[in-house]
Amino acid sequence: MSVQTLYTAATGMNAMETKLDVIANNLANVNTTAFKKGRANFEDLFYRQESLPGAQDQAGNLTATGEAIGLGTRVSSTQTDFRQGAFLDTGNPLDLAIEGRGFFKVLDTQGDTVYTRAGDFSINGVGQIVVGSASIGRLLDPAITVPQDAVHVSISADGVVQAKVQGQTTPQNLGQLELATFINPEGLLKLGENLFSDTEASGSPQSSIPGQNGTGLIRSGMLEASNVNPVKELIDLITTQRSFELNSQAIQAGDQILQLVANLRRY
Repeated sequence: MSVQTLYTAATGMNAMETKLDVIANNLANVNTTAFKKGRANFEDLFYRQESLPGAQDQAGNLTATGEAIGLGTRVSSTQTDFRQGAFLDTGNPLDLAIEGRGFFKVLDTQGDTVYTRAGDFSINGVGQIVVGSASIGRLLDPAITVPQDAVHVSISADGVVQAKVQGQTTPQNLGQLELATFINPEGLLKLGENLFSDTEASGSPQSSIPGQNGTGLIRSGMLEASNVNPVKELIDLITTQRSFELNSQAIQAGDQILQLVANLRRY
């Protein structure tokens, strides 16, 4: 039995190590724009059934409970928490935050559409609006180009992009922002660099104008902060570390029992 204790406790240590990795990633991204924290989910493993519930005892009575010995735990999934992060006022009209559901659509280097909540947009050398670095940024989808003689760019809550051009009094319409929503955003594939791609689990993207069909509104001049709560993560870090230590103590206890059994031949 003590041999099984070693293997069962080892599964607990492996699971706690994975949870520590998730917590460390959350804390590392506490200042990452629009970062969504992760959570490790666990499930128990198989059970060794010594006796089944409802079996007959020696007197012919049905037992109310059985005897099952669990064989440990494992990480079943790492789930993304898409709750809204706080808004940071930057004053830059090209900094955009989504208040509510939805993702910005951008093009990756292969021309495929990917999705992001990070709205730190800028303008590249030919006037196109991109997310990330202005030199290697990813193009907004659908593309919007700002005239070189534009003196001010404004973006409304429903995603209408306008620019005041030098020598003109009436703002010029440049395009319309669109947001993508998913029936199951937790099924999106994380690509890094604040990007996601759709999968069969997430469902197909549904594009809408901001504020329509359940999508959020655009807040220009703001960025969405990470939704990581450092205090809660530190508490989880402590409890996970203690759980790891308890599993290691269970391994030590199993080893002591094995050592005692091995020494019985001396008596």
